[in-house]
Amino acid sequence: MSRNEIRRFLTTAITQTKKSILLLGPRQVGKSTLISSLKPDLMINLSDEAEYFTFSTRLNELRDRIDAGRALTVFIDEVQRLPALLNTVQALLDEKRGLKFFLTGSSARKLKRGNANLLPGRIFDFRLGPLVSAELDYDADTDKMLSFGSLPEIYVGNSEPNRRKLLRAYVSTYIQEEIKAESLVRNVDQYSRAIEAAITLSGRIMDYSKIAKQSKIARHNVARFFEIFEDTLIGFRVWPDPEFEKSADLVRHPRFFVFDLGVYNSFAGGFEATSDRKGLLAEQLVATQLVHSSWAKDMELKLTGFRTRGGLEVDFLCRLERKLHAIEVKGGVEPGGDDVQSLLAFKRKYAPTTALWLAHLGKVTKKIDGVWCLPWQALLKELGL
Repeated sequence: MSRNEIRRFLTTAITQTKKSILLLGPRQVGKSTLISSLKPDLMINLSDEAEYFTFSTRLNELRDRIDAGRALTVFIDEVQRLPALLNTVQALLDEKRGLKFFLTGSSARKLKRGNANLLPGRIFDFRLGPLVSAELDYDADTDKMLSFGSLPEIYVGNSEPNRRKLLRAYVSTYIQEEIKAESLVRNVDQYSRAIEAAITLSGRIMDYSKIAKQSKIARHNVARFFEIFEDTLIGFRVWPDPEFEKSADLVRHPRFFVFDLGVYNSFAGGFEATSDRKGLLAEQLVATQLVHSSWAKDMELKLTGFRTRGGLEVDFLCRLERKLHAIEVKGGVEPGGDDVQSLLAFKRKYAPTTALWLAHLGKVTKKIDGVWCLPWQALLKELGL
């Protein structure tokens, strides 16, 4: 199977809307491939330095090209490189009926910092992540995802040595170099130490004070760096669930998850999903798949965590379609009775109507004390993700 043979779920939602769209996502998740498959009349790639220079120096270039080709569908790739261009996009949308823009970018931060006109009321926002289980007919290669993630080019059609090389190049050129080049930070050394801490601690509780002390960075800068990581779509934070702040003595710190396990493993220095790592990798796999599946199906999902100072912990609380799901993740292949105790205690003490789930890396589906225990891909399917 080639990457072009995998139909991304967002394609349907994007083609069905008459509005123009802004599609954000990390680099190499397939944004350009998806939009190009729609065969827009005019394509503009601002990552090309010649194109970037032309559009940054000629104010009427976009209007002239649309008029010359009588284009009705226009694709502008990496629009965050030139946020001011969105003012021209708005003017053209107001003037020309039937005109539709497909705008893609990899940094919401750059758009915000550029005071970009985000076209309220004129454009729909979508997000695209790496491949999700549903796009692979719920038959993804678990071992491959645990080791190399699911960036399309990495997952499909490459040998293991090539996957390693591609991921190391991705980490080096994108996460370490390109974000620095975007001038999102003034102190590059502090940023490098912060991103190393964030990625190597992915999936664990984030204590900003401890990270600041270990990395020799001011605490307020640590918090700001995590905002940058989220805005540049390197990862996301899972915060304690605010609904239980009054009823439970919660640990206040969030967990941070890198957007792709291959990127995480590359930065961490090893791609082997050894037995001592599988528990943490499984949690990161489920967290990223939950979030990216909601993006893929354009569904609203709120992912939070639950951990009390007394030690009661549930990996994820997932609000989907107004229903609360409590999810525990295990790195083993067949769960037992002890594995569901935290879920049962949470439901008994705090949320009696919650749906309980345990996701694991095996193939067995069974029910233990009322808790459905099933393979991680089966869980996504049950949730409609």
